Amino acid sequence: MSPAGCSHVSGFKVDNWRQNMRVIYQCFVWSGAPETRKLKAKSCVCHMCGVHLNRLHSCLYCVFFGCFSKKHIHEHAKTKRHNLAVDLLYGGVFCFLCQDYIYDKDMELIAREEQRKAWKLQGVGEKFSTWEPTKRELELLRNNPKRRKITSNCTIGLRGLINLGNTCFMNCIVQALTHTPLLRDFFLSDRHKCEMQANSCLVCEMSQLFQEFYSGHRSPHIPFRLLHLVWTHARHLAGYEQQDAHEFLIAALDVLHRHCRGDDNGKKANNPNHCSCIIDQIFTGGLQSDVTCQECHGVSTTIDPFWDISLDLPGCSAPFWPLSPGTDPNGEHHGTDANGTGTTTLTDCLRRFTRPEHLGSSAKIKCSGCHSYQESTKQLTMKRLPIVACFHLKRFEHSAKLRRKISTYVSFPLELDMTPFMASSRESRMNGQYQQQLDSLNNDNKYSLFAVVNHQGTLESGHYLTFIRQHKDQWFKCDDAIITKASIGDVLSSEGYLLFYHKQFLEYE
Repeated sequence: MSPAGCSHVSGFKVDNWRQNMRVIYQCFVWSGAPETRKLKAKSCVCHMCGVHLNRLHSCLYCVFFGCFSKKHIHEHAKTKRHNLAVDLLYGGVFCFLCQDYIYDKDMELIAREEQRKAWKLQGVGEKFSTWEPTKRELELLRNNPKRRKITSNCTIGLRGLINLGNTCFMNCIVQALTHTPLLRDFFLSDRHKCEMQANSCLVCEMSQLFQEFYSGHRSPHIPFRLLHLVWTHARHLAGYEQQDAHEFLIAALDVLHRHCRGDDNGKKANNPNHCSCIIDQIFTGGLQSDVTCQECHGVSTTIDPFWDISLDLPGCSAPFWPLSPGTDPNGEHHGTDANGTGTTTLTDCLRRFTRPEHLGSSAKIKCSGCHSYQESTKQLTMKRLPIVACFHLKRFEHSAKLRRKISTYVSFPLELDMTPFMASSRESRMNGQYQQQLDSLNNDNKYSLFAVVNHQGTLESGHYLTFIRQHKDQWFKCDDAIITKASIGDVLSSEGYLLFYHKQFLEYE
């Protein structure tokens, strides 16, 4: 939609359009009176499939309800050329020509009036107060017409970090976190409510850090307070020795998760399985483990939360493909290093991570079906995907006999589809119903790369740096205090250690 707004609304605003809109909002969106709520419950079903879920929309030109998720309302709009429809859950108006939800002042006024009437009828008052500028604020806006604009070469949010003595492991993670979109929005909107002693809360320090990053200052920031708090709350990271960036990431997320307990959504932050703090909302996913008995084929399933996924690489002590030559568990043929080109991909690593693994006779489990110890296979899949998926490529191998770095190049994409690694895909494949999604509009499990942490050098003497994506497709290399522009080729050819992907599309739950 253009900045001027939707140009297709004028064709709708004829005759009794205001009254028609009021009827839709009164009866099918807000439904304040008991009789209208009954009418909504009875009438609001898709006229094509008869289902009342799947984001119903009502056509503004005729009496027609259709599913948005199954695109029945799209088919109606295309066939009848009825290009405007209203979301019956949230009240937003969608234009099928603009392919977007639109804003129109007159429609918004009607929607707001009917919403207030419905709340009054229900006796709950206004649930949410929308911000409207006061006279004083309007005066300030008029007297300060200059606005900060995001230009194609804008560097707002980019700021170097001083290395305080082998602290590049911290700096690279800070760069990745400060460029995580939803985390940025949370901290810049001042949502944190602290219940801790002064100068002891890591969330408060991160909030201050975001303010520093987006202040517009160009001089490198000195994160000494952040380092002190990390040493205080994660003592295994204290000292001036070089630490592991992945270990710091997990420790930082853990401390932030614990310090979010004062926030509205963090009241249950002490229980990682049932927490809705900002950290868990963004980074927590669900990993499903299916253990199948080889005797009775009974399946035992557990689901565990995760903040990141650690992936083995070719060159590690364990065989990368301990299966029959040339095949993977999904029946796909592979050549050298699993893709026939000699280059290992992130998808190869994920295939290996989610392949069935035979546990062997030395790891028998007691089967609840057989009531005896039996050999079994174990398979990991994604039950629930996080908003931000972090992949840890296990480049550092530590064992009783061996300490080394694995420098195998792993090719990773700018866009990643996680559908083949979902538990639902596994179940469909087992039932013989799985088909690779061909619909390019099905974006539920698609991700975009926005940060890459690299480790340069050896295990004993190395250095961390980060590539981060600014708005659109601009990439920058953050090497402590020095920030330089980078090309997409620089990013994709780098020796990735931590890969950060963000979901392309989000919907309110």
